[in-house]
Amino acid sequence: MKVLVLGIGNVLWADEGFGPRCVEAMAETYALPENVRLLDGGTQGLYLLPFLEETDALLVFDAIDYGLPPATMKVVRDGEVPAFMGAKKMSLHQTGFQDVVATAQLMGCCPAKMTLIGVQPVELEDFGGGLRPAVAASIAPALEIARAELASWGIAIAPGRTETDDLADASLRRDAYEQGRPSEDQACRLGDVRFFPAAKAETV
Repeated sequence: MKVLVLGIGNVLWADEGFGPRCVEAMAETYALPENVRLLDGGTQGLYLLPFLEETDALLVFDAIDYGLPPATMKVVRDGEVPAFMGAKKMSLHQTGFQDVVATAQLMGCCPAKMTLIGVQPVELEDFGGGLRPAVAASIAPALEIARAELASWGIAIAPGRTETDDLADASLRRDAYEQGRPSEDQACRLGDVRFFPAAKAETV
């Protein structure tokens, strides 16, 4: 069985980066077998369709507007995933992953097994910002849910590391990204001078 473990979201938009940070942490924490692929899907939307076409089971990490208290985690499985996506906007980023699943269903190539591990964001209006502590603290529990889910699919994973080229560039990994961010008095929390060259020139 081919399994895709996918993190979707925008690491430049505070808690929107939960999904990519989960797959990043999973690569650093577990040694995955060859039939399990880790992928930082970012906000690629329908460009992710080819990955679903070759997948038997899909596990997704994402920041989800469940309408629950901030940092609450919720797991949705199989038939509930497309039903939930059809009922309301699944993700908080602009490119909707619900479109990817709907298209895969129309093409007859939707994974037979699907699990969505989501967290209610604490903060989004912090462009260029990192995860809030409560959401960051949800990564480890999310990985444990993922481990148990994979085990229920007959896939045992062991502690270790997984080498993959399907994650973000090293400069965007969580530690490098968050530690390299200017302080609040140097960069407006509604923007980051690292991503606005004109503003950076004015501060030099």
